[in-house]
Amino acid sequence: MTLLVDRSNRGKGPSVFAFNTFFYLKLCSGGYSAVKRWSKGVDLFSKDIIFVPVHLRCHWTLGVIDVRKKSIRHYDSLGQNGDKICQVLFTSGCERSGKPRWVALSKQSLFSLAQWSLCCWVLGEIPQQKNGSDCGVFTCKYADYICRDEPMTFTQRHMPYFRRKMVWEILHQQLL
Repeated sequence: MTLLVDRSNRGKGPSVFAFNTFFYLKLCSGGYSAVKRWSKGVDLFSKDIIFVPVHLRCHWTLGVIDVRKKSIRHYDSLGQNGDKICQVLFTSGCERSGKPRWVALSKQSLFSLAQWSLCCWVLGEIPQQKNGSDCGVFTCKYADYICRDEPMTFTQRHMPYFRRKMVWEILHQQLL
């Protein structure tokens, strides 16, 4: 995720911010007050896309807050229902006024809650894994394709290539 943010900071593609892998768990257990400093020094609402990696015991998924499209989406390579994750991302940051922070702090002033959409992709709408070990690679590739505004055309058969590519990218600290 850090490499995707770095690419974005170099002006390639939409502006991106990614929370770390502990963010969602802490958000669930402690609410917004427990994570409000996690983006200190970053104007989240100057970003186009905010990634929230979600670890569910032994499975990785991805929450995406797309400020451009006013949407919160959940990507799960096993096709499990992520409505709760979308709801947590949308409502847990409520201020005392009752407005979710994504709405209250957005630079796109004066739009209503009704203009935001929450979407959990269902089986077949996004690439799905066919084993029990590729969820992390799928999660990273979802983020990569989203921040390049590319359609998700990869499948399970691409995973061995993506794994090798990711090793090279991590070792060399640059995306191909």
